[in-house]
Amino acid sequence: MTGRLHVSGAKNSALKLMAASLLAPGTTRLHNVPQIQDVRTMSEVLEFLGAVIDFQDGTLTIDTTKVESHVAPYDLVQRMRASIQIMGPLLNRFGRARVAMPGGCNLGPRKIDFHLRGLERLGATVRADHGFVEVSAERLRGTSIFLDYPSVGATENLLMAAVTATGTTVIDNAAREPEILDLGKFLISMGARIEGAGTSRIEIHGVDELSPTEHTVMPDRIEAGTYLVAAAVTGGDLEVEGITPHILQMFLAKLRAVGVHVQENGRKIRVWGSPGDYTGTDVATLPYPGFPTDLQAPMMVLLSLAQGSSIVTENVFENRFGFVDELIRLGADIKVAGHHALVNGGRSFTGAIVRCPDLRAGAALVLAGMMGEGVTEVRDIFHIDRGYEGFTEKLRSVGADLERVDAEGEPLDRPLVETPSPS
Repeated sequence: MTGRLHVSGAKNSALKLMAASLLAPGTTRLHNVPQIQDVRTMSEVLEFLGAVIDFQDGTLTIDTTKVESHVAPYDLVQRMRASIQIMGPLLNRFGRARVAMPGGCNLGPRKIDFHLRGLERLGATVRADHGFVEVSAERLRGTSIFLDYPSVGATENLLMAAVTATGTTVIDNAAREPEILDLGKFLISMGARIEGAGTSRIEIHGVDELSPTEHTVMPDRIEAGTYLVAAAVTGGDLEVEGITPHILQMFLAKLRAVGVHVQENGRKIRVWGSPGDYTGTDVATLPYPGFPTDLQAPMMVLLSLAQGSSIVTENVFENRFGFVDELIRLGADIKVAGHHALVNGGRSFTGAIVRCPDLRAGAALVLAGMMGEGVTEVRDIFHIDRGYEGFTEKLRSVGADLERVDAEGEPLDRPLVETPSPS
């Protein structure tokens, strides 16, 4: 893989900004929005509530003037866990919200206790029944909230709920992900008074009302990291454009530890290297600024090629090793014990039929297939569609030999990834 790729807008930011548009009646415009399935699903959620959506050339226009419903449907929310983020905005605007328990990737139990306890601290009444959560409050009141864990979703939901609460709200041990900072900037442009977004202590001074706004979505650091790993495992030379290196510092440090050459230049990151020269290193996922859990699966592909053994520790999602059996089918040597995985490196991959169990694992299996001798067929690629814009097209543009097959409801019987056997 050789050449340049431009990063799309961040999935994990765009979805929350779409939810935040519910906070004010009127028309909000979001630029640099990725054309992915999760954005389409969130659009359907907003349209069900009464919003009018227009999406053209990366610009998403959301008119929430006629939004009147406070109930999010089960069928849509079950497709994507980010749908739970509409709870805070709906409670803020209508004084009540009824939302189905979230779905999405199967990464383990998805407790939303942090969300609900925080909303109760703000003065909301919470009731759960028949797979739905209902919250209500005549008026939210500013308060102090300490999160037991720096949950990204809880931080975002509470931030959106508190912007018009009476008085001042302080969220301590808040998540520090760059996407939180992006949401903070968006809310401030709507008229919110927020200090410390992107730090562990966020202070929100309630305002009487918010106004629609215009905002450009930040770049997707997970997409950038995935393509950087793709270049590393194929021994390529790739420059990823449109990404600020500092939001990937821990990830880049681990690439360097393996032996990948990394060059940072403004809003560009270039990587190159030779898989035969790589050595293993230990990786532990942690909330930002730690190693991103969303890049754990692609990193495991790289560690499978590196010489020696590596230990990968998953501290964020308990079921995130669910793809390991599929990677083993391609030739990896990995042993899982609890939230630790021992990766014995120096392996070579061979073609096989594998299935995507979730979004990031699906991308990782494609990367492994690109290195495999013979043909690799990756099924259930709808998971990849949820979070990567033009995944196949971007990889092909820098030399990857793969083909996406639209089965039109028929069984997938042609290869997605093909690498010729060495002569």
